[in-house]
Amino acid sequence: MAMPKSIREEKNDDAESRSQPSYAPVKDSSSINLLRVVSVLIIFVVGIVIGLVSSSHINRYFTAEQFYSNKAAIFNDGNGKFFINTRKREDCLSMKRFISPKYLSHSMSDEELFWRASLVPKKDEFPFDRVPKVAFMFLTRGPLPLLPLWERFFQGQDENKFSIYVHALPGFQLNVTNSSVFYRRQIPSRHVEWGTASLVDAERRLLANALLDFSNERFVLLSESCIPVYNFPTVYKYLTGSMHSFVESYDDLTRYGRGRYNRRMQPHIKLGDWRKGSQWFELNRYLAATVVADTKYYTIFKKYCWPSCYPDEHYLPTFLHMFYGSMNANRTVTYVDWSVIAPHPGTFRAVNVTEGFIESIRNNATACSYNIERMTDVCYLFARKFTPDALEPLLSLSSKLMHY
Repeated sequence: MAMPKSIREEKNDDAESRSQPSYAPVKDSSSINLLRVVSVLIIFVVGIVIGLVSSSHINRYFTAEQFYSNKAAIFNDGNGKFFINTRKREDCLSMKRFISPKYLSHSMSDEELFWRASLVPKKDEFPFDRVPKVAFMFLTRGPLPLLPLWERFFQGQDENKFSIYVHALPGFQLNVTNSSVFYRRQIPSRHVEWGTASLVDAERRLLANALLDFSNERFVLLSESCIPVYNFPTVYKYLTGSMHSFVESYDDLTRYGRGRYNRRMQPHIKLGDWRKGSQWFELNRYLAATVVADTKYYTIFKKYCWPSCYPDEHYLPTFLHMFYGSMNANRTVTYVDWSVIAPHPGTFRAVNVTEGFIESIRNNATACSYNIERMTDVCYLFARKFTPDALEPLLSLSSKLMHY
């Protein structure tokens, strides 16, 4: 049966429409890609800028933190502006700072300080050119009235041969110019009472701080009323050339010696071990480290040497006699006048300071042993107890008699 013509034409039209592709309207893809590239570039540039700014602040922060200063590296001027300390960087772990601390300020407790100071290298040789130094340790209540005399003593001397340490009462600040050898030479201190163990604590604290400098070889204790009766070269040669330390140690049979012994110190310290001597000592490095490291015997002294016992006159003489007698000269190098029996030694004022008096200390017509096999008439290197008004006559005589 024949299909009508109109129906055949419609089917043909449908078939043709299905066989040809359809074209829907499409947006311009090139403009979209361009926008994407620009967006990425903008984000990339912004990221670089933020990174550079952040890196700059971080570097400035850590650089400032590495600067050594007694004050904060970053500080506020009070008007909202911040400044960065631009001092030269120092390596906190450098060998130089380890073997010889430049600054004496620290936050260590006595226990921490004594532990660190008692560390002794096992190697005999040093990894640096070591020049033995003499540590001058001043135990004082406050000012140093004879400081001009001491500055003259040190003037022009090789600073690689000496170091200075000052223990004053807490809160006191030694007022000297930055050109003085005493500038910034105070150590962290504690309260001290005469006649108590706190006096020996201060002596051990001075020793411990001085031991942190590995070049310090000899350690001499001085007071604000001490003077040097010889010049620096003589003192330096005498001490660094000695085989012995200089701690006075003798058996005093009177109530001022054995009479102070406490039997509760037995069995560790017996009456026969008990010794007395001058507070003003001089030690070599080995003995200084040993004294700082001692806990057992010093604890006994702190517990039982009171009230009228005076640990500063008995601890070191007894301790060295018991264990290190062969290393000690059993005499002091600091002249003190005990000709009158009293709680304190004689005092020398301006009227006492004459050429004859100074010469009598320097050459007192007695001989003392030095390095066992020889005798010397130089027995005292220092003297005390001089009042502040003695400074002027001492300065006038120093160049003529004491040669400094």
